[in-house]
Amino acid sequence: MFLSREKVELKSLDQVLLMRRAGLVVADALAAVRAAARPGMTTADLDAVAAGVIRDAGASPSFLGYHGFPATICTSVNDEVVHGIPGARVLGVGDVVSVDCGAIVEGWHGDSAVSFLLGAEGAVDPEEAGEGFDPADALLVRATRTSMWAGIAALASARRVGEVGDAVEAAVELAADLHDVTLGIVEEYTGHGIGSAMHQPPDVLNFRASGDRGPRVRTGMCLAIEPMVTLGTAETRVLADDWTVVTADGSRAAHWEHSVAVLESGVAVLTAPDLGAAGLAPFGVTPVALDALV
Repeated sequence: MFLSREKVELKSLDQVLLMRRAGLVVADALAAVRAAARPGMTTADLDAVAAGVIRDAGASPSFLGYHGFPATICTSVNDEVVHGIPGARVLGVGDVVSVDCGAIVEGWHGDSAVSFLLGAEGAVDPEEAGEGFDPADALLVRATRTSMWAGIAALASARRVGEVGDAVEAAVELAADLHDVTLGIVEEYTGHGIGSAMHQPPDVLNFRASGDRGPRVRTGMCLAIEPMVTLGTAETRVLADDWTVVTADGSRAAHWEHSVAVLESGVAVLTAPDLGAAGLAPFGVTPVALDALV
């Protein structure tokens, strides 16, 4: 079913459940990549890990071959914002690593991204980044993740899709003010609808926009909410490979994403194993239990 004016695909419960299956494959692939990451590995090594998880699940990668993209995941390191192509780049201690992954199950997509700091023994959460890590990098990863959850929480009660961007920007502003740092929200690349295709209407902005507030939030909408935040200006440029987006000022960037379903009684985060319970709890939002709807 499509919402005619904006051509937004509205999913049935059965379709949402298929997207949940795809979302769990993505969650497993990202967890495996994070667990495997070590200094000295290449980004191609991480791609092979994700490809194996998706293949073993009987799913297909969303990214491989998409407009010619040559890999299963996007690996963006340090000043790379998004769409980094896995290859010979060797990871090192102190890197900020962002991994974006998509999978398809029976024609339905899941899409999610995580960022982490790389320590001598592997991936490190920003809360655990102690001596030897730049505190600004830890703040960046944490603030970007929090802004994503703020956007998802806002969707739970939003009337218009534009309210997601309001919440994301407010969370980034709060983090910048509290820690007296400059944080830039990348505007050229946004979240999106997701379902029978990886990218669908509507665009989901990560910032406040005057005027158009986006389409009305409807039951059956599925949206990928994915803020990209930098430790400098929001300006970006694309490298000669025509894919990799980097910050124009060389500052580091982080990227977080989840695919979220809007249901009659709230939202469910399809790419989070717990449906978003832990991430939404600080915002007073409880996700819909999909099992209870079957």
